[in-house]
Amino acid sequence: MSAHQIAAYYFPNYHVDRRNEEIHGPGWTEWELVKRAEPRFPGHLQPRVPLWGYEDESDPAVMQKKIDAAADHAIDAWIFDWYWYENQPFLNRALDEGFLHASNLERLKFALMWANHDWLDIHPYKRRSPYHTLYPGPVSREVFDQVCEELVSKYFTHPAYWKIDGKPYFSIYELMTLVKGLGGVQAARQALDHLRLKTEQAGLPGLHLNAVVWGVQILPSEQSIRSPLEMLSALGFDSVTSYVWIHHVPLESFPTTPYDQVFQAYVRFWQETGNTYGLPYFPNASVGWDSSPRTVQSDCFTNAGYPFTPVLEGASPAAFKAALQEIRARMQTGPTTAPILTINSWNEWTEGSYLEPDTQHGMGYLEAIRDVFG
Repeated sequence: MSAHQIAAYYFPNYHVDRRNEEIHGPGWTEWELVKRAEPRFPGHLQPRVPLWGYEDESDPAVMQKKIDAAADHAIDAWIFDWYWYENQPFLNRALDEGFLHASNLERLKFALMWANHDWLDIHPYKRRSPYHTLYPGPVSREVFDQVCEELVSKYFTHPAYWKIDGKPYFSIYELMTLVKGLGGVQAARQALDHLRLKTEQAGLPGLHLNAVVWGVQILPSEQSIRSPLEMLSALGFDSVTSYVWIHHVPLESFPTTPYDQVFQAYVRFWQETGNTYGLPYFPNASVGWDSSPRTVQSDCFTNAGYPFTPVLEGASPAAFKAALQEIRARMQTGPTTAPILTINSWNEWTEGSYLEPDTQHGMGYLEAIRDVFG
């Protein structure tokens, strides 16, 4: 392992889930949107075609290949987008049936980011139609306590779980949603303290609690942190990170915005995080951005809000590698930076930000990570 630890987000919507089947029909996965994507303007690269085909991530043999590719290219961990709503879990088979049963599991660590945002009916989304919430993000204290039991007994104590200083890393995507469901900041702090206590009672030295932060809202339901320094302190978080660059950078030109322009704007945000959050900040590298596969393909492609958003132009393995090189150099000197990098992402295919090989770039994005951090 290098002196740095590299953790890529993993979006588990590429296996059959009963909830998806109730909405979209038998056998549906988000591969259907990937397959049906079309070019929306001259020069637009769609559809993206996976080099390995449209595989089922809940199959341990499929996960074995993914794990080998990640471990061979200097990735230390996947942070699974993890969903648990008031009426129980969602999209959990990729982790529970695929990853945790892969024969080479020892090669890669895993952690969880509770993706506790509203789950919207946007697969695909018709332009300018009302957003319909299928599963609301806020959960009650009763459900939170169920989540604690699941987290500690099933995941945190697993030998493959990713830890920082011996403490399992657990990230929360939307703090305001957590606070809303639990009934306020004080109640949320009590709930998080309960999770810490359960973790310690399981024989672990504690919990590393991480918050995802942003200023620019992408999904229409997202709720950014108000008074971030006060909120993070009151809730007792240990670190902060980002999910994707565009949570910090408005995309001002349409239909494309230059990749390097967004990266340099993200770097300016990163330089200011010490004063903003007062906690260790784990920087982020983003592969790209193109959410057009989540739009109804027959609609006009206009700047109408997510997923009708600009595409990052100039995203390539070479541009990604150059960004990684600058990030690594800055990680040596940043005042609030730990030697941990999050990457968006392993497989956000319908948002155009994925490391998995496709027919255009092959293993190019993975090779960029290996070349810089391997």
